[in-house]
Amino acid sequence: MFAPGVGRLLGATGAVLLLLGGLVATGAIPHPGAAYAALLVGAAIWAFFAVFFRDPERTPGEGIVSAADGRVRAVDRVGDRWRISVFMSVANVHVNRWPLDVRVDAIRQEGAGFRPAYRPDSEGNVRRHYSLSTAVGPVEVVQITGILARRLISFVHPGSVGRKGERFGMIVLGSRVDVLLPAHRVVPAVAVGDRVRAGQTPIARAAP
Repeated sequence: MFAPGVGRLLGATGAVLLLLGGLVATGAIPHPGAAYAALLVGAAIWAFFAVFFRDPERTPGEGIVSAADGRVRAVDRVGDRWRISVFMSVANVHVNRWPLDVRVDAIRQEGAGFRPAYRPDSEGNVRRHYSLSTAVGPVEVVQITGILARRLISFVHPGSVGRKGERFGMIVLGSRVDVLLPAHRVVPAVAVGDRVRAGQTPIARAAP
């Protein structure tokens, strides 16, 4: 399964590559050496994006789950909230999922620049904030761009209601997603360096 809106494009380009391959194989296209080389490059690019835009089905995990696939880069207190930050490499699934049942109160975009998302100064990068109402209180999810990841995609809008594990957006070509949770209501369940899966890996649980 592919990310929303991508399956048809990959199918169409795959069909074009197959057609061109058939024409080259039958001799309908001259200069077969150059044509085969171009086809190999095209097939490699198609395979990269097919892997990049994959979107496997997930069964939601217990508690509050990760919004992104990748590796935990920070678990820290920011005022009265816990921030759990996940860095996504190019090899990770890039579809983002809700960490718990939510109602979207507001979406805003701010920031400037596209510094590497693993660096501290990436806090000022172009980013998209989702302000959410949840059972544990106000929660914020932030999609942050990086040096290659410059396109933030949303599948939702203010007023949308989502269930834990449902898709809400994606970032093209890596970067990071932060989840900010009320510190008096939850405790982190992951540590820096842990690998997590969106919609599946618990990152926090209700405070005792």
